[in-house]
Amino acid sequence: MDLRDRINTALKTAMKERKAMRLSTLRLINAAIKDRDIAARTSDDGPDGVTDAEVRQILGRMIKQRQESARAYEEGGRLELAEGERAEIEVIEEFLPRQLTEPEVEAAVDKAIRETGASSIRDMGRVMGHLKERYTGQIDFGLAGPKVKARLA
Repeated sequence: MDLRDRINTALKTAMKERKAMRLSTLRLINAAIKDRDIAARTSDDGPDGVTDAEVRQILGRMIKQRQESARAYEEGGRLELAEGERAEIEVIEEFLPRQLTEPEVEAAVDKAIRETGASSIRDMGRVMGHLKERYTGQIDFGLAGPKVKARLA
């Protein structure tokens, strides 16, 4: 079952179980995927629909947005809104692969450097592209970037 089917199945289950918060989050996920579908259809070179990798990118972006919102709400003293954002993050994370641990990220960075044949800081883009291709949704690339840079420097 692909990712989109899993999301739709979860959406139907949330409707049956009358879980309002979960349902609204799943609807937001579906809307974001459909937006990307429409954008892919309007471009001449785009395929019909988005792939699972693109869905994982969408979900990763949604998590990042909610983390930033939760932080802003906490700073503003709106703890109930921050809790709502965290609850949405939990729903979204169900559809992403498990996050890699620190040692696993370092091993992935080393492997990507080896596989791409990177030797200097100029190759950083190639290494990051390689990591994004293989580990989307599993690595926080904001943290992986400095690791790649340190290895190539």
